[in-house]
Amino acid sequence: MAGGRIIGTREAIGKAGGVIGVQRRRVAIAVAPNGGRKTRADHPGLPMTADDLARAAAECLEAGAAMLHLHVRDSDGAHLLDAEAYRAAISAICRTVGDRLVVQITSESLGKYAPAEQMAVVLATNPEAASLALRELAPEAGDEKPFADFLVRLKRMRIWPQIILYSPEEAARLADMHRRGVVPFDSVAVLYVLGRFTLLRTAAPADLLPFLAPGAPRFAHWSVCAFGRREAACVTAGALLGGHARVGFENNLTLPSGERADSNADLVAAVARALADLGFVSEDADGLRAEAEPLLR
Repeated sequence: MAGGRIIGTREAIGKAGGVIGVQRRRVAIAVAPNGGRKTRADHPGLPMTADDLARAAAECLEAGAAMLHLHVRDSDGAHLLDAEAYRAAISAICRTVGDRLVVQITSESLGKYAPAEQMAVVLATNPEAASLALRELAPEAGDEKPFADFLVRLKRMRIWPQIILYSPEEAARLADMHRRGVVPFDSVAVLYVLGRFTLLRTAAPADLLPFLAPGAPRFAHWSVCAFGRREAACVTAGALLGGHARVGFENNLTLPSGERADSNADLVAAVARALADLGFVSEDADGLRAEAEPLLR
């Protein structure tokens, strides 16, 4: 408490972490507050509506987040790709937090949408940023041309793409596509996904090492997300190795202590504290946008 008020995680870390003459690396924390699979049966605090997402955005911003990875749901609570629903959620979030979070929409199929539909919703929504799973949008060589055309349109619209990679083999393929000009940006932002949506594939920090092995491609901006209770350990390891972090109820409901998190903000705050203890500073949205600017060229 400072001056009779409770201070947020970002402010507390800023007050505690100023070391004169030392430049500390900044790590962006993204929050994925709901995903497309979980329901309130999994956690009663799962954000489902635009208003829910706006409240979660405000809490996570205070806890130290710089980006929100956005999924929207239909009236039955099921996964939805819909430009109107996205615009409504983005508007609710922006009314609450202004431009203090980068809002990134998902294009994830979850088995419901074809690549053409996935790409169309991104273009129709025209968000600040979008996540794109390589295995969904360009699974085969024959899919590369429409994917390349889509990326050209994103570049013209200044939509920041982040490519989701589930394996080192996908990373190698993306690097090859970049060399061949299929990916028209000077540099590429990627998200390494550790583990899978199953109790049998809970992630561990060592799962990141194959993505960073000698001979593996190096991307200009990379982040880590991880399924399961070791989420915080995985993303903290990623920060130590030069990456950024994504946490949230989409992939995990458990705090590092093993207790169930009450909110997405609890997960963000736990990672922000861990990073601060290691000498990092939580990046804000403007700093993240400055990092993203070269990735739009």
